[in-house]
Amino acid sequence: MFKAGTHHMSGLEEAILRNVEACKKLSDITRTSLGPNGMNKMVINHLEKLFVTNDAVTIMSQMEVAHPAAKLLVLASQMQEREVGDGSNFVIVFAGELLSQAEDLLRMGLHPSEVIRGYKTSLKISMEYMQQLVIWKLNEKDLYSQVAIAKAIHACVGSKQLANVELLAPLIADACITVMPTNPANFIVDNVRVCKCLGGDLSTSEVIKGMVIKKDCQTTIKEVIDAKVAVFTCSLDASQTDTKGNILINNADELLNYNKSEEEQLEKSIKAVVDSGANVVIAGGPIGDMALHFLDKYKLLAIRIQSKFELRRLTRAIKARPQVAVGKIRPEDLGYCAKVHVREVGLQKLTVFAQGEKRDATDVATVLLRSSTRQILMDIERAIDDGVNVVKAMCKDPSFMVGAGANDIALAREVMSHAERERGLQQYAMKRFSRALEVVPRTLAENAGIKAEEAIAALYSAQEQKKSTGFGINIDAKSAAESAVDLSATKVLDLLPTKKMAMELAVDAAITVLKVDQIIMAKPAGGPKTGGRKGHWDDDD
Repeated sequence: MFKAGTHHMSGLEEAILRNVEACKKLSDITRTSLGPNGMNKMVINHLEKLFVTNDAVTIMSQMEVAHPAAKLLVLASQMQEREVGDGSNFVIVFAGELLSQAEDLLRMGLHPSEVIRGYKTSLKISMEYMQQLVIWKLNEKDLYSQVAIAKAIHACVGSKQLANVELLAPLIADACITVMPTNPANFIVDNVRVCKCLGGDLSTSEVIKGMVIKKDCQTTIKEVIDAKVAVFTCSLDASQTDTKGNILINNADELLNYNKSEEEQLEKSIKAVVDSGANVVIAGGPIGDMALHFLDKYKLLAIRIQSKFELRRLTRAIKARPQVAVGKIRPEDLGYCAKVHVREVGLQKLTVFAQGEKRDATDVATVLLRSSTRQILMDIERAIDDGVNVVKAMCKDPSFMVGAGANDIALAREVMSHAERERGLQQYAMKRFSRALEVVPRTLAENAGIKAEEAIAALYSAQEQKKSTGFGINIDAKSAAESAVDLSATKVLDLLPTKKMAMELAVDAAITVLKVDQIIMAKPAGGPKTGGRKGHWDDDD
């Protein structure tokens, strides 16, 4: 029925369990990177570029996972990163644990449909019960408070940079408040930029209300206060014709007059820019030597920005309208910047477009990061990116639950109580779902060097006896008996929308894998035909 070379696998052993095994292996890779004590992975990609990180999305993207079932988990985690920006590791770990628990049920004789039905029921129970676990909800006023935002993102940033969270959380909060719009629902993640500069210490990092360009300006003027900025998308140079042409010059006077007219035209264009009130010029194309001469003559600060995306962001930061031709500009098209200056950081010169202290002075904020190595800078940048994404999600639904596995154990208890009242075969899948929810506190305990089984038992006991869902894993505990602690009054918090989205994606990915009962690998099409004669008709023809 199939082409020669087609591989066909079906049934429990060949299809379903093989896929489950691949997903479990993938989940085991990222599981040890979960939480504040998570281990780093050293990944060398196909270009021999080195990555040392505990960020699941970076690990997955650089590993280039090829197995189709495992790729479903990777795609789910990438969707979580794209939609929320945090919780991508949880998606892979939880989906892998769900499949691991389902494997035992399938070997016992349950049909995949029963397992899927139980998982869907458990997910519905969890989604409804999560609303009751909310202990803190921000109001709109708190979204402009550095203390409130720093508390909200503390756990998210701490999971990547536990040692530096007290430094990074206020920096991220400052940057987010700077670009927070009047309607917080319109918060744009891209407005918080990161500029990485080698050298120095992380404690010397700062937030600049405006943009930082990682290059020196091209003129001798290095600082302008109360700058009126003209932005051009074109080059600043003598105009050239679109088509080639020949000019006949008979003597030296004609040559001098020809050059002089070219210079006069360029000077006239730059003089028109000066007469418009501009004292800073930004070009999207090359700035010629002759143009530089006239820019210096009229005491203008000029810089070229090659990236059109950077040019667009800078235009937004200074509230200017880009021009397509050099010449006179209307006053309303000029941008404003409180101070434009060249600053040397480490061994690199930066051009800083800094705005005033007013909150609505700029739409862009830049976190200037300092550290000793490029790998550390990249890892800190990923932590900042996660923190800013949490702020974005928080602007839509600022509801928080207790983290550190506290909400997972509470959900496990709730699902288990419903499973015990269930009479059908799906009760077994619901109980396994409840056990899979223990994966986060179990992993946190293992990564902290605490005996996991004893820590899980202590959590169940504490939540049951104290009638509180705020008990989570204390990663600083010296023994498993002390690992359960009430974290309701701490900064260890999980954002409700992040958890909901992550659980839905993980369950969907696990169900998709369980629904596959046949694997058909078709014969590769195309490519050169080996061993055949020219003009010979083979089977594919």
